[in-house]
Amino acid sequence: MGLAKNKYSIDMCSGPILPGLLRLVLPLMLSSILQLLFNAADIIVVGNFASENSLAAVGSTTSLVNLMTNLFLGLSTGANVLTAHYMGAKDGEGVSKTIHTSFFISIVSGVLLTLIGTVFADDLLILMQTPDEVRELSALYLRIYFFGMIAMLVYNFGSSILRSKGDTKMPLYFLAIAGVVNVVLNLIFVIVFKMDVAGVALATVISQVVSAAMIVICLARETDCYKFDIRKLRPDKKIVLKILRIGIPAGFQGVVFALSNVVLQSSINGFGPVVMAGSAASASIEGFVWVAMNAFSQGAITFVSQNVGAGKYSRLNRIAFTSCASSAVTGLLLGNLAFVFGEQLLSIYDPRPEILDPGLTRMKLVCCFYFVCGLMDCIVGAIRGMGYAVTPTVVSLLGACGLRILWVFTVFRIPEYHTEFMLFLSYPLSWGITFMVHFICFIFMRRKFPKKDAA
Repeated sequence: MGLAKNKYSIDMCSGPILPGLLRLVLPLMLSSILQLLFNAADIIVVGNFASENSLAAVGSTTSLVNLMTNLFLGLSTGANVLTAHYMGAKDGEGVSKTIHTSFFISIVSGVLLTLIGTVFADDLLILMQTPDEVRELSALYLRIYFFGMIAMLVYNFGSSILRSKGDTKMPLYFLAIAGVVNVVLNLIFVIVFKMDVAGVALATVISQVVSAAMIVICLARETDCYKFDIRKLRPDKKIVLKILRIGIPAGFQGVVFALSNVVLQSSINGFGPVVMAGSAASASIEGFVWVAMNAFSQGAITFVSQNVGAGKYSRLNRIAFTSCASSAVTGLLLGNLAFVFGEQLLSIYDPRPEILDPGLTRMKLVCCFYFVCGLMDCIVGAIRGMGYAVTPTVVSLLGACGLRILWVFTVFRIPEYHTEFMLFLSYPLSWGITFMVHFICFIFMRRKFPKKDAA
C-alpha cells in the first residue's frame, strides 16, 4: 500500500516548524480538552445535582483511573512514534502492520483493564484510604467506568495513528460529537432518573463507545496504507516488540507518575471530604491547562519521529525549542488566568463556599507554575521522538515521582508542615528539578544524531 496525502495530512519534514506544529497541535489541544470535559461534566453534574459526597467520590477516583490506564496509554505513544517513523521513511507496509497490531493491543489491554477495575475496585479504594462515607459511591463509579476501557483505548490508539500523519482534525470532530452525547446523558441520568454517580459513569462509557466507533469507521474508509481491515487484525511479532520497546517505558513512567499522585491523593483524603472536593475541582481545572500544554509534547513526538525517519536531522533542535517555548507560553497564560478566576471556576464545580480555600491553595501552587511541567513534558516528547524511551522514564521516576513520594513521607510528615499547602508544593518543586535533568539528557542524546540531513 502507498502513502497518500489528503487534506488533513501535514508536511512535517520541510518548511517553517511553528505553522505546521500549530496546525497539528491546535486540533489535538481541542480534542484533549473535549476528552477532559467527559470527566469535568461528571464532576459538575454531581457537584450540583447529586448527593452530598458524590463529588468527592468521583474526584477521588481520578488518580486511581490514571494509575491503571497510563501503562496501556503509553503503548499508544509507541504506536504513534513507530507509525510516524514509517510515514517519514515512506514505508507503507510498516504503517499498515503497525495499525493492525496497535488495534489488537488496544482490545486485549481494554479487556484486561475491565477485569482488573471491576473485580478489585473495593480493594484499590481501601488501599487509597478512601473515607468510608464515599467508598461505596466511588466503587460503583469505578465498576461502571471500567466497562468503557476497551472503547477508550481503541479511540486513543486510533487517534495516535491518525496523529502520526498529521490528522488531528478528525479525532476532534469525533470527540465533539461524543462530548455532546456525554453531557446530554449526564443531565438525563442524574437529574431525570436520579442515578447519581452511576448515571455519570454510564454516560461516560456510552460516549467513549461512540468516539471509538467513529474512529474505527474513519480508518476503515482510508484508501492508502492507513486503511483498517478487520480481517488483518492480528499482531505482528516484530511490530509488537517495537511498540513495547517505546511504549512500555512511556507507560511505566505514566504509571509511576499516577502512583505518586495516588500517594498524594491518599494524603488529601486524610484531610476529609471538603478538602477532597476542593482538590478534585481544582484538579479538573488544572487538567485543561495541562492538556493544552501537553498537546505540544505530543506534537514534538510526532514531528521529531517523522524527521528522524526522513533523515532531516537539522530540524531536531528547532522542533524541540519551538515546542517547549510554545508549551511554556501556553502554561503561563492559561495557568495564571485559571488562578485569577479561581473562585468563579471552583464554584461551577461545587457551590459550597468551604471548598474554595483548599481549591485555591492547590491552584496557587499548581496552575501558576504549570508552565514548568509543560517544559518538562515537551523535552521528554522530543527525546521519545528520537527513539529513546528508557532514559526519560528513569529520570522521571527518580525526579518528578520519587521526589513527590519522598516529600510526602519526610517533609509532609513534620507536624508543622502537615498542611495542604506543603503537600501541593511538591508539584512545582519536582517539575523544576526533573526538567533540568531531562534537558541535559536531550543535549547528550541529540549528539548521537548527525547535524546535517541524510543525503
